[in-house]
Amino acid sequence: MTTLFLTCGLQGSGKTTLAKQLETEHSALRLTADEWLHELHPEVSGVALDVLREPVERVQWNVARRTLELGCNVILDWGLWSREERDRYRLAARELGVRVVLCLVEATREELFERLSRRNAAAPHGTFHISEARLDQSIGLFERPTPEEIALFDVEAL
Repeated sequence: MTTLFLTCGLQGSGKTTLAKQLETEHSALRLTADEWLHELHPEVSGVALDVLREPVERVQWNVARRTLELGCNVILDWGLWSREERDRYRLAARELGVRVVLCLVEATREELFERLSRRNAAAPHGTFHISEARLDQSIGLFERPTPEEIALFDVEAL
């Protein structure tokens, strides 16, 4: 059955690493917003990215929806920090008759900071610098899925 995978987690938690694995294992189209943002605006960082992210995700969702209609698997590698976002894409995908799997990727604050520090130093293509203050701000904004919400998604051993 055609599947939409939603990655959920903070910066540095391993979402893109998992998304790349799923891309191969499930012959899925992986849509990673940061990669597109980096291609379009490599010089931008911080709060400016938040303003630019919405149009990129809107275009990626249009691509995802059409891809799902064609019967191909899709991975939205966005983070999906709020319940409202996760509900919106879960319900829209279900209207298309596809399975929806939530891929919650978690790490402690210390692990996140360590990973982001390494990533910031290496500056791999398709990533942006995330400061410690930005990480702490993100932690405050993240709405972790509750067990009740997780139960609304299809289950797959990842």
